[in-house]
Amino acid sequence: MAQVLEFRLPDLGEGLTEAEIVRWLVEVGDVVAVDQPVVEVETAKAMVDVPCPYAGVVTARFGEEGSELPVGAPLITVAVGAAAPGGSPEAPGGSTEASGGSAGGSGNVLVGYGTSEAPARRRRVRPTPAAPAAANGRSVAAEPVEEPDDGPRAQTAGRADESGATVVDGPVPVISPLVRRLARENGLDLKDLTGSGRDGLILRADVEYALRAAAVQTRTAPVPAATPVTAPATTPGGTRVPLKGVRRAVADKLSRSRTEIPDATCWVDADATELMRARAAMNATGAPKISLLALLARICTAALARFPELNSTVDMAAREIVRLDAVHLGFAAQTERGLVVPVVKDAHARDTEALSAEFARLTEAARTGTLTPAELTGGTFTLNNYGVFGVDGSTPIINHPEAAMLGVGRIVPKPWVHEGELAVRQVVQLSLTFDHRVCDGGTAGGFLRYVADCVEQPAVLLRTL
Repeated sequence: MAQVLEFRLPDLGEGLTEAEIVRWLVEVGDVVAVDQPVVEVETAKAMVDVPCPYAGVVTARFGEEGSELPVGAPLITVAVGAAAPGGSPEAPGGSTEASGGSAGGSGNVLVGYGTSEAPARRRRVRPTPAAPAAANGRSVAAEPVEEPDDGPRAQTAGRADESGATVVDGPVPVISPLVRRLARENGLDLKDLTGSGRDGLILRADVEYALRAAAVQTRTAPVPAATPVTAPATTPGGTRVPLKGVRRAVADKLSRSRTEIPDATCWVDADATELMRARAAMNATGAPKISLLALLARICTAALARFPELNSTVDMAAREIVRLDAVHLGFAAQTERGLVVPVVKDAHARDTEALSAEFARLTEAARTGTLTPAELTGGTFTLNNYGVFGVDGSTPIINHPEAAMLGVGRIVPKPWVHEGELAVRQVVQLSLTFDHRVCDGGTAGGFLRYVADCVEQPAVLLRTL
């Protein structure tokens, strides 16, 4: 008899608590192998293909494309050891031992799913009255489901109220902090809800359904005769766009930055003619091309070596400024999914050619949506080249929890006094937004002036190479 195993949305790391289903990669009835991707999800960080640790036949899928699931919610169920639709006795991957059963284990590591042999556990058979409904309306015949006995579960004490319903007095079965927050912000008592998840787990959908039901009940409640009825406030028509995924992550981070960081901005115009000539000379040698962003990044790392206050973060809990040893340089990249900030790790240890290659790799990954969460986190300073949008200046919001961001506008021909005479030169506006808690205007101005000097006279960099 086939053993039906439930695969839940794993912890994808980086503190993420939920993900949106973008595209299902398998159908009910499909045969899957160990570590075969079964669904593509979008988190607040990146697009991720989620591999299944079991081999067998997919018996059910949970969640429609476009819906959000909390970490720990069921994704699919797999019948391990069931005959494949073509009549083969086993699913690809051989026996259960070779497919993540008692011996082998999954090769791809997911948080909460190991690759080594799990300790022996007692199992108990839980009869299921019906097979779970698939997302596309298909299902398979119900069979007894063996589930691991992980020891005593959290017991939920209860008592009967006047109507005979059970009122929960003990712990409420909720695993998602987002569900608790949603209920708390709307004044909803989770003890009054019955969860639709496994073992009565309360899901986000349960809370949202209860809130909608309460809203409908409020709208349809009879109004006492003595209570004057006021007309509802009218709002202009429009389209509501859900704030989720990358857009929500950006909104949360920028809001936190504006709330916590007392920022200030200074700027200066610089003659970039010599920098452009130096880049043209480098690229005329036949070696790999050097991007302008890489040259600006090399200038940034040299400036941060002179002014380390700007490569820091503020720990308000400890009332300390933490100056960081390594420079992990983030750069703003606009994609179809929105604004993302890939991070060049250890930028201070890379030469200009290596920086250019890494910028090219991360930019391509950003465009294709294949950046990993690790490549989008850990930045200590951000370089923002908004000149690609055809604008001269900006006052960007600091990428929390960093302490500063250098902005670079477009480089355009402008009248400029050069060597005592008026000439047409390639001019760029540079701006520095900084956390006023980590330094004062003197430090910020010194940093920006050094960057401008390197832009105007690239030979200044030779002193730090």
